[in-house]
Amino acid sequence: MTKATSDSAEAASDGERIAKRLARAGLCSRRDAERWILEGRVAVNGTVLTSPALVVRETDVIVVDGNAIAEAEPPRLWRYYKPSGLVTTARDEKGRPTVFERLPAELPRVISVGRLDLTTEGLLLLTNDGEVARYLELPSTGWARRYRVRVHGVVDPVTLAGLIKGPTIEGVHYGPVEAVLDRQQGSNAWLTVTLREGKNREIRKLMESLGLTVNRLIRVAYGPFQLGKLPEGEVEEIPKRVLKDQLARFFTKGADAGGGAAVKAAGVGTSVKAPKSRPAKNPTPPEAAAASPSAKPLASLAANKPLASLAANKPSGGRPTLKLSGTRAPAKADARRRR
Repeated sequence: MTKATSDSAEAASDGERIAKRLARAGLCSRRDAERWILEGRVAVNGTVLTSPALVVRETDVIVVDGNAIAEAEPPRLWRYYKPSGLVTTARDEKGRPTVFERLPAELPRVISVGRLDLTTEGLLLLTNDGEVARYLELPSTGWARRYRVRVHGVVDPVTLAGLIKGPTIEGVHYGPVEAVLDRQQGSNAWLTVTLREGKNREIRKLMESLGLTVNRLIRVAYGPFQLGKLPEGEVEEIPKRVLKDQLARFFTKGADAGGGAAVKAAGVGTSVKAPKSRPAKNPTPPEAAAASPSAKPLASLAANKPLASLAANKPSGGRPTLKLSGTRAPAKADARRRR
């Protein structure tokens, strides 16, 4: 352990923690990697590790459960339209179908960025890099999650707007939630709900506190990445140039955010072309339609403005223009007045 500690300071510029390396390889999270190490499942250069306090370099041979892990690939990210009825886990003890069982065979090993409940559908981000997943899940990243919500019951717009104060339900405090009534259709209503944290069944519990029952829940955006017109059950890779643009802080940040090694792996200047989507068999419902994944974060989301302005400010792909009035500046007066 003493050697590992000295190695940490010596190799900080060209190495990374073993748990981080395993996470970047898409094998597991950092926490799971540390647990695997304590269970004696990880070896480096032929020595079984007993502590995660070790910095590894590119030349080190890492073995997990007797299998050498491949070199870390450049970080990649996919959009996936998760259907209702799938569990967001690799294995389910109840035998229910999982997201990963339904993914295309040609997809590399991936992990999900967060989770969606069994009956929640819509945008689920997938990545081959555990550090990318960790970064996108961190509350400090500050990315908004936007949902289309259908509820049963009559909605009071004033009470709904009060969620922006951050409600406390059954002793659990929730952060500010932007909720807007889009339309009431008889005994059902469609809402747009945006939150910046992902507590367990948060939207369902918030609606229940208002006397409403959620009967459909669709995530349409995660930060700048949109569900768009992606068909249900389809996967589409986000182009590398868009990924590097939207995750600029991740790629340029230090070791704590995974930036140093990620920049090296990303291959600056390269791009990955997203595969074309197959014709939609079950087109995304109009209620879930959103902008393309290459769009920048919506200004109203970044500024935490009410979502009522969202529909009127759809991204156009170009930069906003600033109109200047046609008034001219007054001419400079003479320094002296002639007599």
